[in-house]
Amino acid sequence: MRRVRAAERAVLVGLAWGGRRAEAEAGLQVLALLAESAGAEVAASLLQERQRPDPATFIGSGKLAEVGRLAEEAGAGLVLFDDPLSPAQQRNLERALERKVLDRSQLILDIFAQRARSREGRLQVELAQLEDLLPRLAGKGVALSRLGGGIGTRGPGETKLETDRRRIRTRIQVLRRELEHVGRVRRAQRRGRTRRGAPVVALVGYTNAGKSTLFNALTGASARADDRLFMTLDPLCRRLAVEGGAELLLVDTVGFIRKLPHGLVAAFRATLEEVVEADLLLHVVDGAADDFEAQSEAVRRVLAEIGAQGVPQLLVFNKRDLCDPVRAAHLGASHPEGLLVSAQAGEGLSALRAALMERLELTARVVRLRFPAGAEDLGALHALGRVLSQEQTDGQVEVEAELPGRWLARFEEYRIA
Repeated sequence: MRRVRAAERAVLVGLAWGGRRAEAEAGLQVLALLAESAGAEVAASLLQERQRPDPATFIGSGKLAEVGRLAEEAGAGLVLFDDPLSPAQQRNLERALERKVLDRSQLILDIFAQRARSREGRLQVELAQLEDLLPRLAGKGVALSRLGGGIGTRGPGETKLETDRRRIRTRIQVLRRELEHVGRVRRAQRRGRTRRGAPVVALVGYTNAGKSTLFNALTGASARADDRLFMTLDPLCRRLAVEGGAELLLVDTVGFIRKLPHGLVAAFRATLEEVVEADLLLHVVDGAADDFEAQSEAVRRVLAEIGAQGVPQLLVFNKRDLCDPVRAAHLGASHPEGLLVSAQAGEGLSALRAALMERLELTARVVRLRFPAGAEDLGALHALGRVLSQEQTDGQVEVEAELPGRWLARFEEYRIA
């Protein structure tokens, strides 16, 4: 009989400084969800208020002793901090607690290492982990050999974690070259999509906002959707047919989160270019979340970091079925530009498709055009629209076609009054 491995037990630690207790408490709640997504069992949590972090151990000596007692009583071998730890702080904490210590960024990297399925995804995660590891090497191999495997040791693995800086730097260069190749392939694929004329719509939003469920509901795909954080790492692309025979390409992307590691954003840049190059972003928001405004702001910050803040957006409040009538009315009144949908229940999807057609100017219009025989743009017309009739006389080709509004300007010089 196969033995099920017991979940690691973890103690969560947060620090509130500058009077930001509410923000720190919210951060600990998210950290608990991240820990559970990584496969840990939250045994206890602790929040300290200080004017500033301790430069040696992040928290004060009294709280450090309290964390040690909590971990001992709960049988927890893992301590998770909600804020970034310097290499020195992490080493000091591991020595004092005699337990594995990770910060929020390292925990997110571990989740990504578990979820990455494609070669591209695994390359991106390994690069981010190695770049995070490099400044932490002093004493790290000894600590990990003593503390064992589990959360925080996936991806490169213990043997690579104990190699020297030179070998890790060499591996980082190899990964960057391979990911640059991935970027070139993705750019070539995007150029091919552009030539075919279908506009690209990218789903973006806070992790667990329901993007994959909405992607499945709109396209009929079977992308894995789960009530856990970061279920989608590798972007998925599917065609979506809308009214009048028009098509668009819908791309499901990785979810964002507050304090998303900068190294992870950089490593996933080839993937996130799908967002930057999209014609429209569907910003999916969990309408049932109490802190949806803060989640939306976190998404906007990441979009700005990757250079996508200027891409047009359509705001979509998901999980309408979990909102009471008062909340739904408030969302509609406070964000009149947004749409309320339930991907799970299929509510509001017709209105969403109509909004996509309007924003992308996909409604077809009948036009009459005259081209010189052999004109390259005649071939483009066949790719972008639907030709109803075509007649060639005296070295010219007259065409009647249905053409989406977004392409009318491209063929304006050929229009017959």
